Amino acid sequence: QVQLVQSGGGLVQPGGSLRLSCAASGFTFNRYTMNWVRQAPGKGLEWVADIAAVGGGTVYSDSVRGRFIISRDNAKNTVYLQMNSLKPEDTAVYFCSRAIGYWGQGTQVTVSS
Repeated sequence: QVQLVQSGGGLVQPGGSLRLSCAASGFTFNRYTMNWVRQAPGKGLEWVADIAAVGGGTVYSDSVRGRFIISRDNAKNTVYLQMNSLKPEDTAVYFCSRAIGYWGQGTQVTVSS
């Protein structure tokens, strides 16, 4: 069965960096676009970034473009989200996902001094 297991996250000061990882299993990883999505406290889901299966093309939301980097290692079946210049408004639970309807368990990221 499809599994997405996340790691990383935690508490960081504004301006700091964190890296999230999402290890995939149960499907042919290099055939699927992978996504990161987040949910801030009291708010709905917000799409953050995509990375294509072929060619590794990336797309970012306006709120994170230039600060976050999505990448993938198809040999390790893992997708990453490098988060730099973090702001308090980046505080959220972050999820990796794959179409259709597959989600990681979620990782809390808190940006606070």
